[in-house]
Order: sequence, then C-alpha cells, then structure tokens
Amino acid sequence: MTELLRWRKMKKQQIAETELLLQSQERWCMNACNRYINRNKKEDNVWLLRNKAGNFFALVVHAKQSLLPVLCGQENIPPLHFLRGLFGTVPIHSLQGKKEDVLIMEGALEKIGLYAAEKIDFDLMCIDNPPAGFSSVRPVGAPPGLIIRKPQSNDMNALAALQAAYEQEEVVPSASEFNAAVSRLNTERIFSKEQMLVAELGGRLIGKINTNAAVFFRYQVGGVYVHPDYRGRGIGGRMAGEFITSLVAQGKGISLFVKKSNLCARRVYQRIGFEILGDYRIDYF
Repeated sequence: MTELLRWRKMKKQQIAETELLLQSQERWCMNACNRYINRNKKEDNVWLLRNKAGNFFALVVHAKQSLLPVLCGQENIPPLHFLRGLFGTVPIHSLQGKKEDVLIMEGALEKIGLYAAEKIDFDLMCIDNPPAGFSSVRPVGAPPGLIIRKPQSNDMNALAALQAAYEQEEVVPSASEFNAAVSRLNTERIFSKEQMLVAELGGRLIGKINTNAAVFFRYQVGGVYVHPDYRGRGIGGRMAGEFITSLVAQGKGISLFVKKSNLCARRVYQRIGFEILGDYRIDYF
C-alpha cells in the first residue's frame, strides 16, 4: 500500500476535502487546525498523502515555522521527500502533534541529520460537557474576596507580567531566551482576540486563563497561570471551572494539553471533568 501513496502539496480544489479530514481529527490536532485556518497562503503549505485516485489519508501542515503532522493512524508512510528542501530554505522552530505522529516525523528528520534540541511530552485532554459538580471542586479554604472576572484595558500591565511569568515557566524552551517585547505583544493579541478570565484578590491580579485557538468545533485553552505566592488555595480550579463552564455554554468542545510533569494542573483539570485523550509532543529545533 505504501508504494501507492504519494505526498503532494494541497491545491485550491482540495481545500474542502482537506478541511473535512482536519475536522474528523480535530480533537487530536487543535493546533494543526488553527495553523491551517490562519496560514499565510503565500508562505505556508499543506502536504497531502494521496493515492492515485486522489483520496487523502494524512497531511502535514507547515505554518509559522512549525510542522504539524496529522497522520490519521498511518504508520508506514512513504518518505517525506519535501522535508530536506523545506529545512534547507526556511527556519523550523517546532514539530508538534499527537505523539505517535511526531515520533514518525522525528524518524524521518533524523534520517536527514536533523535532531530536536528539546522534546516535551504532554497529556492531551478534552471536555465536551459542563464541568460535572463544579461547585464541589471549589475548595472550602479558597481565599475570601476572590474575584473571577473578564480583564479590562487598565489591567494590561498586570496581565503582561502574568503572561511573561507563564511563558518563562511553561512555554520558553530551555535552550531559548525569553523575549519581553514579544511577550508583551502576545499579551496584547490575547487580550484583543481571545477569550480570557482573570483572578483578582485584594485588588491584585494573581491568575489568568485564556483560549489560544478557536477552530471548527472546539476551543483550545492555554495560558493558565496562578502566581506562585497564591498556589495551593483552590484559585486555579475555580478560575478554570468558571472559564470552561462559560466556553461549553457557547456550544463548542474544549481541548488543552498540559505537561506530564505538571501534576498539580493535571489533577485540577481531571477534577473539573477533563478526560485524557492521549499523548501530545512538542519538539524544538
């Protein structure tokens, strides 16, 4: 079967079928869907794994310096001939997706001498219904006076500080340097384009949570952060519970991925009602 399949760039007339394939895999590939929807049509590309009849079996999205495979269970794929030329002409910052797909891509890249500088494993989690018994997960000892609300424009400096701390703790690869200017721009983008809640205590912003992708039928949640001085007091659980409740009420399912090493966050999400779909991986180059 492998000999009958070939990788080809997506053409305009194949967009509808490509989107149907992505929609069928959306729970597993939120980031691939997001990068596909927001791709720069002049610079970014999508490669389709097709047979002679033109049927699609898998795809790889290249967008914003990232490779995102959606292999749909295909294990014995033909050589990804486009990788050598791609890495020779444009910078690739990350490879990410369902772990089993990333492992296949890792093998293909290593055959041409390209090795990731860092590999991070996550739990891929989802929830499609209102958080079950949400009130029961609010700890009795939660701080009195805690306010969960939407951010305002005058919160921007405090938001930027929380976002910067979040990125340094959870996002920036160990081999990379934190860029404060880029982080500030990212904060402004999230504030203007994404949905967000903040946690306030005693007039101080101490936590935040936001969406970071809205695709066909789902939202992806990210940027979940509570200031270290206020952790272990139920703030993250309450903030996440209220946020997920509001998103599910909009008629979309919710996905997120969390580092396997972050045991506290994993427990909070599971108490709210998130289920673990499987393993997600990000490789940084």
